[in-house]
Amino acid sequence: MSRYFVGITGGSGHPYALALIRALLENGQEVDTSVTEAGVKVLKHEVGIDAGPEGVNLGSALRARLGDHWGERLRAFPSKAIEAPPSSGTALTGGVIVCPCSMGTLARVSVGFSSNLVERAVDVALKERRTLVLVPREAPYSQIHLENMLRLARLGAVILPASPGFYHRPRTMEDLVDHVVGKVLDTLRVPNAVGARWKGLPPPDEDAGTGVPPPRDPLAEDRPR
Repeated sequence: MSRYFVGITGGSGHPYALALIRALLENGQEVDTSVTEAGVKVLKHEVGIDAGPEGVNLGSALRARLGDHWGERLRAFPSKAIEAPPSSGTALTGGVIVCPCSMGTLARVSVGFSSNLVERAVDVALKERRTLVLVPREAPYSQIHLENMLRLARLGAVILPASPGFYHRPRTMEDLVDHVVGKVLDTLRVPNAVGARWKGLPPPDEDAGTGVPPPRDPLAEDRPR
């Protein structure tokens, strides 16, 4: 069992954060988490979780959504709680994940600037050479965004954009979310069965996918046979 820190920022993509925390807990891990002030607003808008000012109610809100049986395996801290365990390198973690990672957070951590617990946890992961996964969800990327990502990748971070694939023929939004969450868990080396795994191309008549038929080609009837 390892304890992971999941930082939630103001970028869009909060269903990924919620699914990631759930998946880590369900796969036997422990989770520390914190949400930035901007993230509080987006968290409420996208998934209906009210974490309160500076995320002071994040813990109770998550337990109301995910269940209250996790005990100390799930700990949440306000964004200004720089005294919290994740702010120190002596508090061992299996890794830090920022999901979603806003471009503002990306820019600040790329130059070592820490204005809240999420950014401090990233700084700790970098200085301690621990696994760091950043999940940006932005489009398009500016040159500044790309340069910041490259700088962090060179420092050892894993840049894992929230870009779900479609080869597994997803039927629901949850299928798309799970595809990205599964990739994060794989990067952390957490055994999991989240999302579909590629097994190669079977014969066409056996490729059921997730049950969605291939898209119809509107020009097919006009083509010579």
